[in-house]
Amino acid sequence: NILENVKGKIYQVNFSAGKFSPPQEMSLLTNGHITLAAASTYRNDFYFSYEGFLTPESLYFYDSIADKYSMVKSLPAEFDSKDMIVKQKWAISQDGTKVPYFLVGKSSVIKDGKAPTLLYGYGGFEVSRTPFYSPTTGKLWLEKGGIYVLANIRGGGEFGPKWHQAALKENRQKAYDDFIAVGEALIDSGVTNKEKLAIMGGSNGGLLVGAVMTQRPDLFKSVVCLVPLLDMIRYSQLLAGASWMAEYGDPRDPKMREVLLSYSPYHNVSKDKTYPKLFLMTSTKDDRVHPGHARKMAAKMEEMGHKNVLYYENTEGGHAASANLQQKARMQALNFEFLFQTLF
Repeated sequence: NILENVKGKIYQVNFSAGKFSPPQEMSLLTNGHITLAAASTYRNDFYFSYEGFLTPESLYFYDSIADKYSMVKSLPAEFDSKDMIVKQKWAISQDGTKVPYFLVGKSSVIKDGKAPTLLYGYGGFEVSRTPFYSPTTGKLWLEKGGIYVLANIRGGGEFGPKWHQAALKENRQKAYDDFIAVGEALIDSGVTNKEKLAIMGGSNGGLLVGAVMTQRPDLFKSVVCLVPLLDMIRYSQLLAGASWMAEYGDPRDPKMREVLLSYSPYHNVSKDKTYPKLFLMTSTKDDRVHPGHARKMAAKMEEMGHKNVLYYENTEGGHAASANLQQKARMQALNFEFLFQTLF
């Protein structure tokens, strides 16, 4: 069971005459996330689960004798995916690296060139962002004519440790270059335009969209920045921040301090630039990323005279910014209402 170009695949290996055969890819479901669920000790039968942007998580059984697979059980579909498609495309980053991204939406809308488009990214801690089924995004965004884009930028684990290490510490800018490249590709390929493109990220992804916003304010219409790191000079002194120095570097090191200052959103925001509309969200009880990051950023931008900044702080919920389903629903509603007001 492997991840190949950010899509799950299952390979079969046979053992005969004391040798293993070369791995052979099995003809199963594509364009999604596949994981082995269970296998028999005595037969070549197995169960696997599959999930995609338009397919809820489902359990399948593979019958080795019939060489066929069939669905056993599936979670219910939560939105109408008729006429929706999933495409994987590639952008070229500043240093020539090919960066994959997934494009999800109604086929007619994708070809329109003016579609409200939400670009999401994370790019850190070797976390792989694979295809997933989101009822909320499907119902509140895709059904209403929006396009969702997932960027698999460096810093994640989509291509193993090297993909992660390529954007560590002094190379952090590569993750931001990748994200900018995907945004530019969406415009250059005619999917959308600058007036219809928004970006979203949370936690390390909040740092991502904060950095990209300060570097390329001309490229996006609006930004949703959730439970973010934004002050990269003081991050290591706040809550769990010291445990992330292997990822970002130590601000006390003079060389790393200069690197961090080069992209730290809090230190790079300027009163002389016009920024996209910004929605900052955090939680008073976030015990991982201190709410001070978002508070300071909002206060600084307000002090500089930037009018397009909205701020919301939930008093509960920890790093998820919501303590129960009701609060989570409210948080999601705020996110998408902001996107509707800025893009539609």
